[in-house]
Amino acid sequence: MSQPSLIPDARREPLSHAEIGRYSRHLLLADVTLAGQERLKAAKVLIVGTGGLGAPLALYLAAAGVGTLGVVDFDTVDESNLQRQIIHSTRDVDRPKTASAKDRLRALNPYVRVVEHNVALTSANALDIIGGYDLVADGTDNYPTRYLINDACVFLGLPVVYGSVFQFEGQASVFWAGHGPCYRCLYPDPPPPGLVPNCAEGGVLGVLPGIVGAIQAAEALKLLIGGAEPLLGRLLLVDAWTMEFRELALERDPHCPVCGDAPTITELIDYEEFCGLRPPPDEKPVQTITATELKARLDAGDPIQIVDIREPHERAIAKLPDAIVMPLGQIYRRTGELDPDRDVVVVCKIGQRSVYAIRALEQAGFPGRVFNLKDGVNGWARAVDRSLPTY
Repeated sequence: MSQPSLIPDARREPLSHAEIGRYSRHLLLADVTLAGQERLKAAKVLIVGTGGLGAPLALYLAAAGVGTLGVVDFDTVDESNLQRQIIHSTRDVDRPKTASAKDRLRALNPYVRVVEHNVALTSANALDIIGGYDLVADGTDNYPTRYLINDACVFLGLPVVYGSVFQFEGQASVFWAGHGPCYRCLYPDPPPPGLVPNCAEGGVLGVLPGIVGAIQAAEALKLLIGGAEPLLGRLLLVDAWTMEFRELALERDPHCPVCGDAPTITELIDYEEFCGLRPPPDEKPVQTITATELKARLDAGDPIQIVDIREPHERAIAKLPDAIVMPLGQIYRRTGELDPDRDVVVVCKIGQRSVYAIRALEQAGFPGRVFNLKDGVNGWARAVDRSLPTY
């Protein structure tokens, strides 16, 4: 079913002669026309995240002539971003992502107003920031922010153009309470912490965010122009490795805690706590050891067991000497292979997955002392063995 435009006729903004020339290929489309382009000029879209998804989203919306683009991000550009985050360039490394994105968007289309929000989106500021826009395009890569965006948009009555990517697979949909399901109707509860690694830990095919981000941009344009059938009540699944597209039908959940018939969530909550990322106050903290401390103990001959929980293809990038190879999924059942009388140091890429491995050892009843290598193999490469790459 086609949707009317989010932008009423009263808000349409006239185009200059130069803009008519720039957007002429849109104006020739009978489903866009001059009226549709004037709606795009009047529109305000907030893009949360200027990474893999946010990059093509922002570029295509700016090129299409969306009048105001807000970009939210608190991160800086890292060289490892450039494999997929095409809005940034090598010269932008270490710059705030919002500043880099603004420069690129203004260079692409000087008729577009770009608003920087160089902050983390939180329960304290989300309603104020999101409330100034017509729709939100979700380019985030973490569950707390996805739930935050969803709930804020439910309260504000705004649509969310959703996308996510991991390794070779992606998803896209439109969530809009009152018109269809919201994100919580699809995912009532987040996965257990550590079960689904992010792109920094699990990797992503560089072109996949471009595919999904372009789909998100198309959905945003359809909502702003009107007269098209958006991905409301539909979840598009993309496999870039097999190049297969599938679609699942979604329904509003009448028992949804935020958009259901009797909602129990009526204000923004602590989303870190909701997603289990804030440890209980009585939880014993994980002991850590730095790369230089580990090197000193090894040089002193301490009988340390280094356990590398990465998969073989990841270990091929950079290896620690004499490590026991025990992928994360095998930790619990292989605890008996470790000597409880010798200290154990658990190693991953950056020291995040190793925390979950240590918790698995604790649950298995391992009685020995266990340490987490701070900053993982990358920390070792920076501080001890410069011959190894960081990744």
